[in-house]
Amino acid sequence: MDIKEIIENIVEEITKNKNLKEEFEKEPVKVIERIANVDLPDELVEKVVDGVKAKLTMDKVADIADTVSGLAGSLKKLF
Repeated sequence: MDIKEIIENIVEEITKNKNLKEEFEKEPVKVIERIANVDLPDELVEKVVDGVKAKLTMDKVADIADTVSGLAGSLKKLF
C-alpha cells in the first residue's frame, strides 16, 4: 500500500465519522496509526498527517465552492 492509498483510506474513514474527525484534529498520529493498522516510521506518519489534512481542507473548500455556486444560481433566478 502506498502513501496516497493510505491517505485516501484515512480521509474516507474520517469523513464518515464526526467523532473520528474531532479525534484526528486532537491526535492525528494516533488516529492514523489506528485506521491504517500499522506502525509507520515517524517521518512517514508526518507525511500522511500532512496529506490527510490537505485532503480534508481541499474537500471542505470544494463543499464551500459548491454551496456558493448554488447560492449564486438561486440569486440569478430571483432577478
